[in-house]
Amino acid sequence: MTQSDLVESSKSMLCRGVAMASELLVSHAQGAYVYMENDPEGYLDFTSGIGVVNTGHCHPKVVKAAQKQAGEISHAQMNMFYQRPMLELMNQLKRVMPHPSLDTFFFWNSGSEAVEAAIKLARHATGKPNVIVFSGGHHGRTFGTMSLTSSKTIFSGGFGPMMPGVYTVPFPDALHCSARNLSGHTPEHCALDTMQQLELLMKQRTPPQDTAAVLIEPVLGEGGYIPVPTGFLTMLRKFCNQNNVLLIADEVQTGFGRTGKMFAVEHTPDATPDILVMAKGIASGYPLSAIASSRALMDKQPPGSMGGTFSGNAVSCAAAVATLQVFEEEALLKNATVRSQEFFKILHAQLPAILPPTIKADIRGIGLMIGIEFVGAPSGFAQKVISAARENHKFLLLTASVYETLRLIPPLTVTSAQVEDGICRLLASIQDVL
Repeated sequence: MTQSDLVESSKSMLCRGVAMASELLVSHAQGAYVYMENDPEGYLDFTSGIGVVNTGHCHPKVVKAAQKQAGEISHAQMNMFYQRPMLELMNQLKRVMPHPSLDTFFFWNSGSEAVEAAIKLARHATGKPNVIVFSGGHHGRTFGTMSLTSSKTIFSGGFGPMMPGVYTVPFPDALHCSARNLSGHTPEHCALDTMQQLELLMKQRTPPQDTAAVLIEPVLGEGGYIPVPTGFLTMLRKFCNQNNVLLIADEVQTGFGRTGKMFAVEHTPDATPDILVMAKGIASGYPLSAIASSRALMDKQPPGSMGGTFSGNAVSCAAAVATLQVFEEEALLKNATVRSQEFFKILHAQLPAILPPTIKADIRGIGLMIGIEFVGAPSGFAQKVISAARENHKFLLLTASVYETLRLIPPLTVTSAQVEDGICRLLASIQDVL
């Protein structure tokens, strides 16, 4: 069966709720390139599987570790036996945690499940029901996590009523907040306004004695690649301490080097979360997620209250151990930082020059988590750029948020030459659409 025949005959069998970006049929991938069937020329991939293959597609050491484990035991149900890959992974994770207090772990399969595990832990540990989240946040598409998500209505529309006990405050976003046009307005003003909204929420809607946790992405992911303003996490940590509320950091997308640190909260050393949520880059493409917390908090859960058939899968854990080894051996954090500087320097120098006066580029992000919002562009502009990049320049990109925003998420192994090549393809794609 030909490529087109296989795709065409299979489309009717795929759930309509999955939004397919293209009809490309992938064959294999290596490093920063993805290859389609019957096409020897690779596509330069600046999506990394939505921030998953941080070590690059099919890193040889990760592949070797997974193959070896699959030949020994592929599934060792978590509550039946200990298995070496999971035990080794916990020891390796403990070494890279942003704070020694994050010393106890639970494993699951996806980011959504890990966020749900974090909420379960927060409710168990505090005996309180409510959770505070931020507008624009994306925490998953399971029933519990879509109740926490507000990046787009498509993720929760038609599924109501939502899980109760969820309260939302504005994310400190200077570009889109209501005061953005006021003279002298800064991100710091947005941060202070959000803190005031949190204090009001505690007085008007969910008092401290009913509030288990505050859940935040240090950089909005699906919400537009918007980092929190400098100092905001410090204020948020202090607020949580004062109100006896847990702080949960959703690092599903920011974790494992994406921002140039192993975890984004490390950019704010005095804002250690009580619970850290991990997924995506943890195992270089194998299904695995985790939460980390203190022994004291984890011990408040009764045995049997946490678990899952595939939790801590042995092959995925082996891939995760190899992933952390690659981080150390190949200095991926340093590479992410250096390549990030190159990205921002070239983008700021070249992108504004090709845009018409009616469109401004807001280039933002941290590390290799880079967003470009086309302020003033017509609706659908970013999606047209993505289509042009894929169809005309063999370049894979993603959009983000309800705004006209592109996401650049190359693997952390990306080279200087690939950065320059990617930006050339990006600029050409934008010019195709203008």
